[in-house]
Amino acid sequence: MQQIISTLLLLRKDNQILLAKKKKGFGMGLFNGVGGKVEPGETIDQAMIRECQEEIHVTPTKYEKLGINTFEEYYKGEKAHLIFHLYVATEWEGNPEESEEMSPQWFNINNIPYNEMFKDDTHWLPLALNNQKFLGYFTFNEDWELTDYTLKEVDTLPND
Repeated sequence: MQQIISTLLLLRKDNQILLAKKKKGFGMGLFNGVGGKVEPGETIDQAMIRECQEEIHVTPTKYEKLGINTFEEYYKGEKAHLIFHLYVATEWEGNPEESEEMSPQWFNINNIPYNEMFKDDTHWLPLALNNQKFLGYFTFNEDWELTDYTLKEVDTLPND
C-alpha cells in the first residue's frame, strides 16, 4: 500500500483562522488549510513552509505542530495511507494572497464552514482550535465517504 506524507497548515490570528478554497484538483471547491506532499530530501517542516509559500504566498515564522492524522483512503484509484502533519502558525511574513491553486479567506473560529470542508475536519479541527495535540486515524471508502475514525488527545506527538 502506498504511503504519502503531507502537511497542512492553518494561520491563526486572535479568534480567526485562515482557510483556503481549493480551486483545482483533489478537494476542489472545499475549504482546507494549505499544504501538500513532502518532496524527497525535505523535512516535514520545510515542506509545510514551501507549500504555504506556493499556495498563499506567506512564510510561517512561528508555528507549532498540533496533530498527525493518518488516512486510509483511495489515491488515484489505489488504496493508500496518507499521513498529514497539522501545524498552526501564529506569526508569518507576507499577506495571504490567492494563487492558481487556493483562494484564502478568514473565518471566525465560531463560524467555520464545516459543510464546505472534508468530512474528517469536523472531528479534529475543534481540537486544533483549542491548541490540543492529537493523533487521528480516518478510513474512507472509494466514494470518499468517511466510514470509521479514531481520535486521541495526546500530551506530546511522536518524533518525525
